Amino acid sequence: MFYRQRYGFWPRGERIFHKGDFKYLILDLLKDKSRHGYEIIRDLEEQFHGFYSPSPGAVYPTLQWLEEAGYVTSVQQDGKRVYTITEEGKRFLTEKEKETEEIKNHMKDWWGHWSSEARDEMRDVMHTLGDLGRMIGHQARKAGAEKIPQVREVLSNAFKEIEKIFKA
Repeated sequence: MFYRQRYGFWPRGERIFHKGDFKYLILDLLKDKSRHGYEIIRDLEEQFHGFYSPSPGAVYPTLQWLEEAGYVTSVQQDGKRVYTITEEGKRFLTEKEKETEEIKNHMKDWWGHWSSEARDEMRDVMHTLGDLGRMIGHQARKAGAEKIPQVREVLSNAFKEIEKIFKA
């Protein structure tokens, strides 16, 4: 059974990142162009083909750490904070090229055997799952607690049906 860990849906006990790895991926994105936080989230989700979408709670503290370390700078543009890698950040990334490539290879191991169409389909499934969660959270506040048992039953049945698909 899969469960939601800090970094996404992974088999119990497995983590896609080790402590501190995330900063390399962010710096690697910023080496190509400056980005704001939600662009980073979107671009990482794209790199992970929907298997993982970093939360703002993971991205923004990492960006703050990178800025304090002198690896990125930020400016306010059009109401958004835009981050740019510094020369020191580029040197750091070059020094850590081996680690960065290992992380990227590890990421590919999660979906490398899938065709691009299958990865796109999985990304769409994960987006739909996220949309479902947001809709339930939004509608439940309006609908009231008496509807929750029905929602739970529908989700439980859907879980069982999807489990059958994977076991077939």
